[in-house]
This record gives sequence, structure tokens and C-alpha cells, in this order.
Amino acid sequence: MFFRAGLISATLMCASLVATAQTPGEWNVVSAGAVADGQTDCTEAFQKTLDEAGKAGGGIVTVPAGRYAIKGNLSIPANVTLQGTYRMPPTIRRPVAAEINGTVLLAYAGRGSIEGPPFIRLAGNCSALAGVVVLYPEWQQTDVPPVPYPPCVKSEGTENVAVLDSCLVNPYEGIVLIAAHRHLVRNVTGYPIKRGIYVDQCYDIGHIENIHFWPFGVNYKPDDPYCLWINTKGVAFELARTDWHYVSNTFCFGYGVGYKFSESKAGSTNGNFLGLGADSCRRAVLVEQAQDPGLLITNGEFVGRWGSTDSVCVEVGPKAVGKVSLVNCSFWGPIDRCVWMRSPAGTFSASACHFVHWNNTGLGAPALDIEAGAANIAHCTFGNMGTHVRVGSKARSAIIIGNQAADGIIVKNLAGKRTQMIANEEDPVEWTPEARLHYRVVIGEEGDARMVEKVHGRERLTVNGKPRTHRWTMGAGRLILPIRSGRTYTVALTLSVPEPAVTPDAGIYLGNERIAAITKPGTVTLTARIPPQSGETVTLTVKSKAWVPAMVTPSNPDPRTLGVQLHEVTMRARGAGDRVFDGNVGTFIAQPAAGR
Repeated sequence: MFFRAGLISATLMCASLVATAQTPGEWNVVSAGAVADGQTDCTEAFQKTLDEAGKAGGGIVTVPAGRYAIKGNLSIPANVTLQGTYRMPPTIRRPVAAEINGTVLLAYAGRGSIEGPPFIRLAGNCSALAGVVVLYPEWQQTDVPPVPYPPCVKSEGTENVAVLDSCLVNPYEGIVLIAAHRHLVRNVTGYPIKRGIYVDQCYDIGHIENIHFWPFGVNYKPDDPYCLWINTKGVAFELARTDWHYVSNTFCFGYGVGYKFSESKAGSTNGNFLGLGADSCRRAVLVEQAQDPGLLITNGEFVGRWGSTDSVCVEVGPKAVGKVSLVNCSFWGPIDRCVWMRSPAGTFSASACHFVHWNNTGLGAPALDIEAGAANIAHCTFGNMGTHVRVGSKARSAIIIGNQAADGIIVKNLAGKRTQMIANEEDPVEWTPEARLHYRVVIGEEGDARMVEKVHGRERLTVNGKPRTHRWTMGAGRLILPIRSGRTYTVALTLSVPEPAVTPDAGIYLGNERIAAITKPGTVTLTARIPPQSGETVTLTVKSKAWVPAMVTPSNPDPRTLGVQLHEVTMRARGAGDRVFDGNVGTFIAQPAAGR
């Protein structure tokens, strides 16, 4: 009986000890004195626990849910993971600091300078940070320029380090990895200010996966000074010297540069980039340099900076030497040029890409501007925004094959025989000599893209129960009209003139000469004589006072700069017959219709 009672007592005692002891290989910061009250400085307790785990050969240092003030810096030894509660990072849209729950580390050290130790250093091989939110409680959105701090997380001279399942809410610089080979950054969200992730000297393949940098923790407005600062000066992802890097399923919003490929003293990047997304970026992709094997970018989605007039989605800088290859990428939003190829030594290719918007200033910018170097553009589709490809005189080679656009592929070729084109969709309108003598074009209908510049997109409204299309000029719009060289023409232009657009010098201009005056508001048809011109087209400028509806009428939210509405233009050469050519669809009609 005594034996049985003693055995039961010993068994219960062992069970109790097991219940209260830590699992081998795991440590808890609370056991070392950390207090999750958001006030007590927990730096010493955290570091003591991390060091103990490191001395024991590694393991997991657990940080229970709560808010921990860290007023110093943390160093994670080799083979140790600092682990919070998250297995997927939170994506709080407009968080109030007190409402962010889970494992939250409050970072204080280093305020005012980018120099100094990082908030968290991955100090040894196989060290990791996982499942935490890092928040800078002294941050304020009203601080512009933003107050600098050292990097939030940094690792240098290591192997197999990781940052997982974490949210970096408002660090000045997010993650810096230098000579951190075979690193893994996965499931990280946040809104780093100056730079999100920087990698250099990674000579063995690194992985960056499922990253989402977006205005978490920020009351975002495009014209807010803080947001504007990031949207013009911030960089979401920057890679310098890396050898065959893998970046997949990443997204950023509201940065000056989304993906920057730069060059350090160690060199530049080559790699595989799948599922890149960049919204509201002045440069979605900026290639300053690339290694010869190149940058392979597949399934990218790129949008210009909201409200901008100078956004370029992919810019290949003048010093880049490696190839930049785009496959199955899409471009839309406020874009000046989708692609700007500037490198004489580089090579650019685009295959099966879709270009929806560009030329948002209306000044005639092309979707793809091949200023220099070599380019291969194949099997792409384009919207109807004007010139699709411009090949500059410094381009050494351009091959344009099998591309489609509803109005036909428009190429401005300044490179002569160095440009080869085959099997591209042609202009559906055949401008025969007879068609050029007497024709009509309805502005705002399909088929007008070749004939307008410095205008806004197509619009349709109803007047007296009938539909009418138009395009707004941008103060001064241009019409590029087909002609027969040496013939005198009469032009008739129907337009609607708002009162704010009327100015003494408003009218239709041929060069510097006003050939028809705009004298009052309303819908009018202006006629003018065009003397004989050389070439295949004549350019007319429609000048008026530029005005902004939102500034004229407070209840009107339209922020665009407008001039007048262009509705319809008819050109008739002296001696032409009554048959009128429909320049929108490419057929002859018996009589010109009054609007359409």
C-alpha cells in the first residue's frame, strides 16, 4: 500500500513539474521579466532570453501577446528564432496604436539618425524573426520630412536568416540584408518610409515572397505631405548585387520607386521576378543597372502615381547593360510612358504584355519609348491612347512583330532600317488619295486616336436626347489631319466652349497664325481656309484658356486642366466632290451626319 501511494505521489509530482517547465529548446521572455504593459523597458529581459537560447545551441524565444517597450536594440544569435503570436501578419488599414493586438514590439532607439545599430539584428546563421508587429510609437504623420531611424531589421555576413509573418508598421527603413546568403523574407506587411527591403552581396540565392507594403497605419491621401514624400522619395524594394534572386507575389503602393535595381561596389542584380505589383508609383520599376543574365519579370501589374503627369512604369536607365525582359505584364493608370528604354548598351523585350493607359498629359508620349539600345516587342496588345511605339534615332535595333490595337499599331520610327516590323495590326482606315480630299472625323469615337494630341480621353454625353461624343483639350489641343500635298482645304470644326475657356487669343491656329477665332461660349462650328501644305498631314492647334472645374465651381470635384470640347472636324479640299469619307470607320458616306 505504501509503495502504491508513494508511486502515485511521485507520479503527480512529475506531472506538475512537466506542466510548469518550459519545453526543451523554448524560452519565454515573460519568464525573464518582460512586462507587456507598453511602458516598462523590456530590452534587458528580451536580450537575456535570446542570449540564453543562443548559448544553449538555439531554439525558440516566445513572446506572448502584448505590447513590449524596447528602448534599446536586440540581437538574435545563431539558430535562435524570436517568435510572436502571428502566423500571418496583420493588415490593419487605419490602426490606432492602442488597437494593434498580438505580439507588438515598440521601438524607440536611434531616433533622428539612420546611423547606429538596427532595432533588431539577425546576428548569426539561421537566426529569425517571426510573428511580430514592430511599431514606432514616436512616429507622427505630421513629421515631414519623416524622422529617420536605423534599419528595423538588419543582417550582415550571415546565412539562412529569415523574417517571417511580421508587420513593420512605420519604420524609416524596413529590412536590410547584406551578404546574407540564402535569406528568406516571407509574409511581411507594413509601410516602410524611406525603403522597404534592401539586398546587396547575396551570392547564393535569396527568396523574397508574399510581401505587401501599403499605407497600413497611415491616413492616406495622395496630396498629404507625408504620403507625397514617400510617393516621390520612398523605395519599396531595392536590389543591388544579387546572384539569381527570387522575388514572387510582392506588392507595393504609394512609393517613388516600387522596384529599384541599383548597383553597389559589389555589382548589380540578376534574377527571377514573378507576380510583381506596384500601384501609385512614380517609377514602378527603375533599372539603374543589371547583370548580363538580366531581369526576368513575369506577370507584373504596374500603375503610375495617382495625380502625376510624369510617371513611367518601367525605366531602363542609360547605364544598364543587362537585358530586361517583360512577359505577360499589364500597365494602366496615370502614365506618361509605360516603358522608357534609355540604355545604349542594354536590351529590352516585351512579350504578351497589355498596355491600357499612357500619354496622360496628351502631349503625344508613346506607350513604349525606345530611345536607345535594342528592343524586341512581340504579341502585345494596346489601348487607343495614341502612339504605341517610338523608336529613337539612337536605337541600334528594334523588332516589332505581331502586335494588336483597335486603331492599328502606330509606330514612330526614327531609326530607319534598324527597325523591322511584321504582322502588326494595321490601321483599319485606308487613307486613299480620294479619302484625303473630303472626310469627316467624329472626335470621341473609335478611330480618332491618330488625329488628336494634348487631349483627354473619350467621353459621351446626351444633348437634346441625342448622344454626342467629345474630347476635352488641355487648354491647347492639337489635330493632326490627313491632307494631299499642295491642295487648299476648308476645315470645319464643331466644338463646345465653356465660359472659363474664352480668352482674347482663343481660336484655331495654323502654326503661329490664328485662322479662326473663338469669341464666345457655346457650341459653335468654326470654319477656316488652310493654304497648300507639303507632306501627308497638317497640324492645327486649338487654343483656349486652361481652367480647372474644381477651382471654378467648388461643388465640382473634377481636378483636370481643361480647355474646350472637340466634337467633329470636316476637311474638304478645293474641287473635291460631295462624297464624304468617314475617317473613324474607313468608308464613304453620301452626306456628313450632324454629330454622332
